[in-house]
Order: sequence, then C-alpha cells, then structure tokens
Amino acid sequence: MPPMSKHLDTQLCREDIIKDPLPRIIMYYQTHHDSSDNLISALPLAQPGSLVTHVILAAIHINEDPENLTLNDHVPDHPRNNQLWSELALLQASGIKVLGMLGGAARGSYIRLDGSAEQFEKYYGPLRDFVRGKNLDGLDLDVEEVMSLQGIIRLIDRLRSDFGEEFIITFAPVASALLDPTRNLSGFNYADLEAARGKDIAWYNAQFYFGWGDISNTNMYDLMVSVGWNPEKIVIGMLTNPTNGKGFLPWSNFSPVLASIRSKNQRFGGVMGWEYFNSLPGDVHEPWEWAMQMTNLLRK
Repeated sequence: MPPMSKHLDTQLCREDIIKDPLPRIIMYYQTHHDSSDNLISALPLAQPGSLVTHVILAAIHINEDPENLTLNDHVPDHPRNNQLWSELALLQASGIKVLGMLGGAARGSYIRLDGSAEQFEKYYGPLRDFVRGKNLDGLDLDVEEVMSLQGIIRLIDRLRSDFGEEFIITFAPVASALLDPTRNLSGFNYADLEAARGKDIAWYNAQFYFGWGDISNTNMYDLMVSVGWNPEKIVIGMLTNPTNGKGFLPWSNFSPVLASIRSKNQRFGGVMGWEYFNSLPGDVHEPWEWAMQMTNLLRK
C-alpha cells in the first residue's frame, strides 16, 4: 500500500459511505497493465482517506463467437488477469462495489443483444455466466451504437431477473443525450428509458467530455435537473488526464463547479473519472491521488 499524502484528510473512513452513499466517487479501470505487462494495482483506492464507492472494470466485449467474451483484448481468464481478479475481490471486501462495463467505443456487443430471442439467448448466456462467475456487483451499460429501446429493456429485465434487486445496473450516456435525443450515441431515448425502467437503473454516468458535455460551469447540469432528471441519478463524468481525450479540465477549473453543484444539490449523484491509471495530479506514479482529492472535495 502506498504512503498516505500528508495534505489529505485521513479521518474520512468507509463507515461514512454506509451512513450516506452520496455523492458517489466512481473510478473507471480500463488500463489494467503497464507496457511491461505489470498489473496497475487499484488497491490504493481502498486506503484511508479515499472514499471511492465504485470501481467500474472496463471493457467487456461480446464478440461474433458468443463463447469468445473478452476483457479488452484478452479472455477474462487469461493468466495475466489472475492478480487482477484477486485484487478486485479485495476491493469488494473493503466495501467498494465492483461493476463491469459492457461495450464502449468498440461496437458490436449491443447489436448482438438486439436481435431475435434466439440470438439474444446465444449471446446473453456467456455474459451472464461471466458476471456470475466473477461475482460482479453490477453492470455499466455503455451503449455507443444504435440499439432499440425494446432491446435494452429486454437486457435490463433479464439482468434483474437473473441477479436480483441488489444487482447494480447503470448506463454511461454522453451528457447531451440526457437533454437532446438527437445528440446521442445509443439509438434509444434516455428519457423514454427512464420512464420505462427507471426503477431498475441506479444512475447514469454522464460523459461530460469529447464535446458531448460541458462542466466548466454548472449550466448544463442545472438544465438537466430543471427538465426533471433526479440529481441523485446524474453522475458527472470527467477525464482524469488530458491524454485521455478531448474535454479535460484541470482541478482549478472544475473544483469550484463541483463544489457549487454539491452545495445546491444535497443529494448530488457524484462524479466518475475516466480513467484510473494516469489520473492527475498523481499521474501514472500515484493515480489514486485523484480519488483522494475528490474525496476531500465532495465528502469532507
């Protein structure tokens, strides 16, 4: 375990999350290994002073061969992932919920789940078995390809039926999709989805980056709330490093914005960071610093 940064509040503890799980602090974890194939450990996210609530493991892909499910570019049980699964279990034991992210920029997973009943069963079964076998706490559905509303409802219903009420189902729409269905990567209308299955969706990891959202001020978030979105269900997604894509904001820019949103919305849903391995200010050497500073900002 890395040493604690002296400037951070070490009195914060996981019991605080049990008392009040909001605002969530969520970290996406897609880059699992460095260039030498050494695991980039996420265990520091569980150290004192960090109140990360959820880690989302990315990215699960359903491929043409239904039995060839992959985690990024490898099968989940590839030997390189042995330590990864062990550490994720330790994170869960510490109280952090671990979800898997299905889909993302690499398309194909949702098209395969959006066909006939026979096709759905063929591709859904291996996904269900994977989630069950790895004891994941939930799935984050990152639909960045056209899928029908009926198709995504079918997937939600099967997940709820197979895994029960405690299973966490989230979505990761681009932020603009919560305001304008024409500025949307998913095909279906998120307002319609919320009306139909909102009771089964824990929250939305809204991507306020890559030109799909703006968190340099509170205007876009305020508009979401004003048109009826529950602030508990909006998680503000941001880039943790400018090399991770377009739309990065430094701490000095977004800290006052998040503080303002937090003060106006006591049931603020939280933040998510894309992604862990190079999060600033610690970068690749101490990426957990992002989570610790976010803890100080939102949970102090």
